[in-house]
Amino acid sequence: MPKLTVDEVGEFEVPAGKRLVLALRDEAGTDQLHACGGVAKCTTCRVEFVAGEPDKMTEAEKAVLAAKGATGVRLSCQIACDHDMTVRVISRLTGSGRVDAGKRPADPIAPPPVWTAKG
Repeated sequence: MPKLTVDEVGEFEVPAGKRLVLALRDEAGTDQLHACGGVAKCTTCRVEFVAGEPDKMTEAEKAVLAAKGATGVRLSCQIACDHDMTVRVISRLTGSGRVDAGKRPADPIAPPPVWTAKG
């Protein structure tokens, strides 16, 4: 099982292949935002990688980050926990003014991932 370390929260074992956005909520118990329901549309599920950033990303993640001009962050809804990683949650319900974190994302990455090199 991959190890997920969440900065200032703790260290957690995560089922291999689980979406990072779900691991942050289920295993780590964070209030990670995901306003669009985890379909790479809104960028509210942003995280910063401290270690173990994946070398690949989905085309959907790449497109939305470029459209929003977001750099130095990744979308937790578009990342599978398939290796050890350390992240900092930067988009949280607390302090956001939102009523809830968003509709629970589906288990598989959506839209169906087309993988590309990061960067």
